Amino acid sequence: MNEANETILIAGLGLIGGSIALSIKKEFPHKKIIGYDVSNDQTVAATKLGIIDETAATFMDGLNKSATIILATPVQQTVKMLSEIAASGIERELTITDVGSTKQKVVDFAENTLPSHYQFIGGHPMAGSHKSGVIAAKDFLFENAFYILTPAKTTHRDAVDRLKHLLNGTNAHFIEMTPEEHDAVTSVISHFPHIVAASLVHQAHHFEEQFPHVKRFAAGGFRDITRIASSNPAMWRDILIHNKNKILDRFHDWKKEIDRIESFVKSEDAESLFSYFQNAKEYRDGLPLRKKGAIPAFYDLYVDIPDHPGVISEITGYLASENISITNIRIIETREDINGILRISFQTDEDRKRAEICIKKRANYDTFYAD
Repeated sequence: MNEANETILIAGLGLIGGSIALSIKKEFPHKKIIGYDVSNDQTVAATKLGIIDETAATFMDGLNKSATIILATPVQQTVKMLSEIAASGIERELTITDVGSTKQKVVDFAENTLPSHYQFIGGHPMAGSHKSGVIAAKDFLFENAFYILTPAKTTHRDAVDRLKHLLNGTNAHFIEMTPEEHDAVTSVISHFPHIVAASLVHQAHHFEEQFPHVKRFAAGGFRDITRIASSNPAMWRDILIHNKNKILDRFHDWKKEIDRIESFVKSEDAESLFSYFQNAKEYRDGLPLRKKGAIPAFYDLYVDIPDHPGVISEITGYLASENISITNIRIIETREDINGILRISFQTDEDRKRAEICIKKRANYDTFYAD
């Protein structure tokens, strides 16, 4: 058997690339995984953690040894790597996929650039974490998440099936869409919400010049609803550029929506205002609860704690004794309708549920979720 047929190159050893590598190794331990990253720290960490079997000195070095290529890089870098693949001169069939949040430009580029014996399947695993880097990689990161596949028009059916089989260890739900459908959907439920969150933060920042207390009051609910504004700026710059047309459509839709609610306020139309918020509430309450979607979920547990020294170390001690990992912990001093509570964030909903049982059993503090 040709060794290259059992070898996978993962270019980009961050959270996503590392987690894909772990899920493949779990399902197919005999396959060889070569890792490449522009950061030497990431490749060293991936090697020490056993996430990859071999390090490629250059992208081309790894490409020449592999039959399956997973580009776990930002969308701009993915396009550059596709150009390198197209010019590589490799005559055997290659199966190539990416993990980017926009698909149409990447798939179009692949269709117009890659030789016919290279099979490209656009990919977007809709899962993530609030931690980054290969050290945060988990083999269960994509479990029960949607994994969107957008094959190029020239891609053979068996290549798509082979990729699904290779990624079987992710335990994700695979959904095939056209690149256009993908970009339209993600512009609504992922890309534009990040714009809105960033805009709200900018508005608060400007308002602070007139009212210095804004930042202090924003420490509660405002900080929570704008969490996604803390995402990687370079990544979102590239996403908006690559999904330009769909984002421009969303701006048009949003302006109409704002004009509509503004007209209700101007005319003091109480009935329309009530219906506006009631309809939004009903739709939002009907969304899948604690399921993985385009924006990483926040698995938070709120604990109503007494105000005495050592209470935080007490709770973290209880969790540590039962091997429950936390990703973040913060005291919320000011929050609309919630006061003096501890917010603990977890990697998974299972960890959050275990923590709730642990804290109630050990300390009997009141706990709740904020959906």
